[in-house]
Amino acid sequence: MRNQEIEGSDDDDMASSARQGGGSYGPVVAHDNDPVVLEMSSIDPGSSSSLKKVKTRQTSTGAREEPTRNDRGGENGGRGESKLELFGFDSLVNILGLKSMTGEQISVPSSPKNGEGHSVADQIPKVLCSKVLILSVGLAIIIHVLWNYLVQVSNGHKLGTMMGVFIPCLQNILGIIYYIRFSWIVGIAGISQSLLLVTLCGLCTILTSVSLSAIATNGAMKGGGPYYLIGRALGPEVGVSIGLCFFLGNAVAGSMYVLGAVETFLSAVPEAGIFRGKTVIQINEAGVEEPITTPSVHDLQIYGVVVTIILVFIVFGGVKMINKVAPAFLIPVIFSLLCIFLGIFLARRDNEIGITGLSSDSFRENWGSFYQKTNDAGIPDPDGERYWNFNALVGLFFPAVTGIMAGSNRSASLKDTQRSIPIGTLAATLTTTFLYIISVFLFGSVATREKLYTDRLLTATIAWPSSTIIYVGIVLSTLGAALQSLTGAPRLLAAIANDNILPVLNYFKVPDTGEPHVATLFTTLLCIGCVIIGNLDLISPTITMFYLLCYAGVNLSCFLLDLLDAPSWRPRWKFHHWSASLFGACLCIVIMFLISWSFTVVSLALASVIYWYVSIKGKAGDWGDGLKSAYFQLALRSLRSLGANNVHPKNWYPIPLIFCRPWGQLPENVPCHPKLADFANCMKKKGRGMSIFVSILDGDYYECAENAKSACKQLAAYTDYRQCEGVAEIIVAPTMADGFRGIVQTMGLGNLKPNIVVIRYPEIWRRENLRQIPATFVSIINDCIVANKAVVIVKGLDEWPNEFQRQYGTIDLYWIVRDGGLMLLLSQLLLTKQIFESCKIRVFCAAEEDSDAEELKADVKKFLYDLRMLAEVIVISINSWDHLSGASQTQDESLEAFTKAQGRIKDYLAEMQQRAEKEGKPLMADGKNVVVNEQQVDKFLYTTLKLNSTIMYHSRMAAVVLVSLPPPLLNHPAYFYMEYMDLLVENIPRILIVRGYRRDVVTLFT
Repeated sequence: MRNQEIEGSDDDDMASSARQGGGSYGPVVAHDNDPVVLEMSSIDPGSSSSLKKVKTRQTSTGAREEPTRNDRGGENGGRGESKLELFGFDSLVNILGLKSMTGEQISVPSSPKNGEGHSVADQIPKVLCSKVLILSVGLAIIIHVLWNYLVQVSNGHKLGTMMGVFIPCLQNILGIIYYIRFSWIVGIAGISQSLLLVTLCGLCTILTSVSLSAIATNGAMKGGGPYYLIGRALGPEVGVSIGLCFFLGNAVAGSMYVLGAVETFLSAVPEAGIFRGKTVIQINEAGVEEPITTPSVHDLQIYGVVVTIILVFIVFGGVKMINKVAPAFLIPVIFSLLCIFLGIFLARRDNEIGITGLSSDSFRENWGSFYQKTNDAGIPDPDGERYWNFNALVGLFFPAVTGIMAGSNRSASLKDTQRSIPIGTLAATLTTTFLYIISVFLFGSVATREKLYTDRLLTATIAWPSSTIIYVGIVLSTLGAALQSLTGAPRLLAAIANDNILPVLNYFKVPDTGEPHVATLFTTLLCIGCVIIGNLDLISPTITMFYLLCYAGVNLSCFLLDLLDAPSWRPRWKFHHWSASLFGACLCIVIMFLISWSFTVVSLALASVIYWYVSIKGKAGDWGDGLKSAYFQLALRSLRSLGANNVHPKNWYPIPLIFCRPWGQLPENVPCHPKLADFANCMKKKGRGMSIFVSILDGDYYECAENAKSACKQLAAYTDYRQCEGVAEIIVAPTMADGFRGIVQTMGLGNLKPNIVVIRYPEIWRRENLRQIPATFVSIINDCIVANKAVVIVKGLDEWPNEFQRQYGTIDLYWIVRDGGLMLLLSQLLLTKQIFESCKIRVFCAAEEDSDAEELKADVKKFLYDLRMLAEVIVISINSWDHLSGASQTQDESLEAFTKAQGRIKDYLAEMQQRAEKEGKPLMADGKNVVVNEQQVDKFLYTTLKLNSTIMYHSRMAAVVLVSLPPPLLNHPAYFYMEYMDLLVENIPRILIVRGYRRDVVTLFT
């Protein structure tokens, strides 16, 4: 007895029992007294065999016996034997969320037609004529539309909405899931929850299509499709990360479609298999050999690679060849859909067991859900390992609604992009969603629940006139989708490479009119690799996640652009709102977590890694993206919230204004002293804060404007190279003093104005006898005092340590005058840097001779404790320096410097007096009247001498010394002040001269 006869009789008995038992359906269960048939089968020719128990059911008493129909001729001849074997798709079902779909299936043959020995055509000639008429009209319309399309392509014309957007989107959306999964989903979820499922997924794509339409109509589109849209809206980092994920999804999806087409072909035509094995059926201890109809893994690999190579040759032919070949894949798909709907409307109860025709009883029976366990083949089984629920069905069905980006990917081939993309994309989305909703009602009304469970190819069962049309439709629809994936993925990768963001992608660059051959080869290798692997159980959910990530990115882009409403945001598509786009983005994320939270995390992590890599290694590009507009809006709002009032000490940040090229000490090709950039970073805690790098060009602005622009670009590039966060500015002014005076008055906005001026000490002024430097130096300090800016003058800049020169000494503060705590704060900021973190802070306090040194020390310690600062406090007296024991060498060095400074001041004063007597004018210096009190000059020099000697005694080996900046004396020559400063810093290798605020920058309170 053949296996087919066993299965045929078993299904007839099952059908008879079902008709007698009412409307309750469930898994097939054998009685205890049924005979047991042992079946030895092997899935693959090289695999080990296993014994399976197949229990046959006995015919119920009184049931009407019906003859088996294994050898059917005519139109039903080949259909009953192969239509259910077709569902043994290993990798395809893995793609759609099942572990395996290669289990044995229960064949459900057709019941005999009414009137034994009479053909249907003899009984219903009118119905047959109407079928032929409808099919002829539909086919004529399809051929007419596609003929016009071919004429346009052959003439090199641009495509319109129908053939350029609507048909490609329709071809991508309608895929294999509709043919082999949709009726099963209706059977297990019921009509009600199937409608909810279609509505949920359809709403996601409809909202995404609306957002896509708005962005696509806001200007001309280049290549790259969704990558171009997302990148120009959310920035290059987000665009590249989502674009690469979308590329991977398209590339691997191509292998999914190829495997689906190959498995369909091998299941429909088992004789085409190269590696065909046999299974041994043991019946009553007698073995009967039967061929294995399930496709072999090796056959899938061989045919899959061959089909992929053929499709790649078509892709290498260019877009014109693809457009010419596309109708060959599309016509059978549309024709098969017509056959399915004709079969549904013309179905009769006597066509097949379980086919009821459009029946209200079936509609009521299939309205509710019936979730239960199934085996690997999807057949209900109480002992099955897979339990289906609504979330699992979302993951199974959602790939059936993807493909809405096909039109935007062809933007270069469209006549009117801004008209065709919104109309064509939305029309295709609404059409397919309506088709799915109608199919839910039709599938739920045309068959029993058990038929929906067991017959996965219900579309082939009910199709008219033959199921072969459905097989051809499945194969060609999957091959067409694979062709679209292999066409779109390389162009997406080439578009990302052409933007020159990631240097690693430079190999995939192509000219504007060229074909992405290298990217196509890379995509082919990815696709072939996945075809050879064969098992996409782990990869396929991530593919769906990549599509959802892309859809979420499109919705977020439209939401951001709508919310910011920049002047450049003027889309021609007016039917959009930021709330709808936000809801669409949230819906995409919700669906991702519904499908699989683990794969959602993996997809988001992959996108985040790419985002991080692009932000670190990628080249900066300004695309006018929406994020820059968002930053601009946030900056404006932050400025308004800060107001113009004084900043509280707890919220105070140093904003240094750094003079990059003072005193002409740098070559022309060096825009900034490198140690100034290092020092600017030392003034910011963990990189928080902003620096303003300024350079002043002497001359007329009209003549030097172009030079200033190029110098500003050079300075900005240099600060980026030195990893300094801030802005660069170039000012043109007649003199440096005039330029600084303009900067200190106008630079910054509100409370984001610079609050500290950092400048290098002019050590070369006396060595090169530059008499103009003292006047400029004093002018800068006076301007800072008037503008209430803090000042930090760096002496010994060339010896400032770099990041590899760790310091282990002390940071010494000579706290002479009240500065609002700026020196204390700067010392703490230095400790946060790696080069100074091993240093200790010492605070030297100057005390009067008649004051209590211990009391002052206790007060300072208490003050530092309240400020949360750890430092050693040392009280000194600078009124007398005779107590410095063992400081004879230090005193001698200071005395020598004092004597020289005193002599130079006397010489300069004598020169001024001679010039005044000669010209008959009062004493003048730097164009101003001066009054010189020689006793006051000597006192100032002597005080400076004692402070220098004290610093030399205590801090000769210190890593950094900080000392208060004495203000310039009123009506004294600038030359005298420079002599004071020279004496102060004499023989000290590294010193910061600091003048603080009129207000505090530290606070005792929380």
